[in-house]
Amino acid sequence: MIEIDPQQLADCYVAQWNVPDAAERRAAIERLWAEDGTHILHPPAEIRETAAELGFDHPTLEAQGYDAIETRVARSYERFVEKQGFAFRARPGAIRLNGVVRIGWEVVYTATGDVVGGGSDILVLDDNGRIEADYMFPGS
Repeated sequence: MIEIDPQQLADCYVAQWNVPDAAERRAAIERLWAEDGTHILHPPAEIRETAAELGFDHPTLEAQGYDAIETRVARSYERFVEKQGFAFRARPGAIRLNGVVRIGWEVVYTATGDVVGGGSDILVLDDNGRIEADYMFPGS
């Protein structure tokens, strides 16, 4: 596996969620992700509760491949950055263990700089250092 600075990867990964231009966002995704990479989201509590009521004990939300990941990142940008005035930023302290990188991130209200949320991700890298799987845990 190629050498990857885990904090630099964290910074680039989190930055993709703030990119307003669709073409630049797609280019960032193609630089960071393996072509068949998968983004796996631990759903918010309300989705987990609804799923449990329907008999699903362990719901997850997944997007696989460039197109699906691009849609996921674009919708997040539209909802949180464009409409609500938030920005995402990487926390310091990203750690790499072989082909896995653990990162933390924050949601910041751009008008004041106040941190209003955050989470963590476990990124599984392929042999080229691109994201093969992303396990996202908002609120952690």
